Amino acid sequence: MLILLGVLALLSALAFLTIGARGSWGFVLAFRGQRLSALVLVAYSISISTVLFQTVTRNRILTPAIMGFDALYVLVQTAIAFFIGIHMLALVDPHLRFLGEVAIMVGFSALLFRWLFLGEERSVHLLVLVGIVFGILFRSLSTFMQRLLDPNAFQVLQDTLFASFGSVDTTLVGLSYTLAAAATLVLWRLGPVLDVLALGRDQAINLGVEYARTVLAILGIISVLVAVSTALVGPVTFFGLLVASLAQALVGHSRHRDVLPAAALLGVIALVGGQTVLERVFHFDTALSVIVEFLGGAVFIALVLRGAAR
Repeated sequence: MLILLGVLALLSALAFLTIGARGSWGFVLAFRGQRLSALVLVAYSISISTVLFQTVTRNRILTPAIMGFDALYVLVQTAIAFFIGIHMLALVDPHLRFLGEVAIMVGFSALLFRWLFLGEERSVHLLVLVGIVFGILFRSLSTFMQRLLDPNAFQVLQDTLFASFGSVDTTLVGLSYTLAAAATLVLWRLGPVLDVLALGRDQAINLGVEYARTVLAILGIISVLVAVSTALVGPVTFFGLLVASLAQALVGHSRHRDVLPAAALLGVIALVGGQTVLERVFHFDTALSVIVEFLGGAVFIALVLRGAAR
């Protein structure tokens, strides 16, 4: 299955690079190659962060977006624009700004979700409720500050807060890959304990896992990956749930050595293949984010109804 997904992902990448290409191949491959690398990184970040979050929460319907991670990033962006100003913000080096935003998000999320996962085991209903409340709080604060912004500043800010797979900020790709690689290195070292962690807090502790430190490290990885994907394309709510659910269904089990690469490859197929079809077949007549969010929302409703039926 992984080999098949890898072949499909490779074909999607080749189609994105070559279909409809005209003029100098050097220019076309360089231009499309930057966008392709960004889409692959976004697919990887969203997929891996969702699978890890579901491992920590031990629930297949929860994602970082549902729990308010994306709303937190939007709040950070809005707060920076509100207190510093769009014009002053434009003078700051985008790489330094991005690093600062990632640092704020990692620290903020560590404080916010520490009590959810490091104390006594919480019910799924409480996790969902808290995630919804935090998401509403963050979005309400963001909306309040946006209404107080200058109209021109608000328009500039809004351009960065909508998911757009067609216009990726390629200037941040290099730094984003560096952060994602560092997060992946930490994840690689935590790999052997992920399956044990999925058994639950008590079982993991009994089997010798340093639960608190491991969960905090995973939350840090999730925060970095979510910040990377959101900075490149904007907030995406249900895409991670879609690819994570499909990966577990195709693999047939929940072992991370297979689920993680399957989810990442499915994310690449969905984003790169979908963007190829959107640009070459529909000629930008629709937005890929709308289709992805619709399918992901349908999967979320199906999972909720199936859990209710059980």
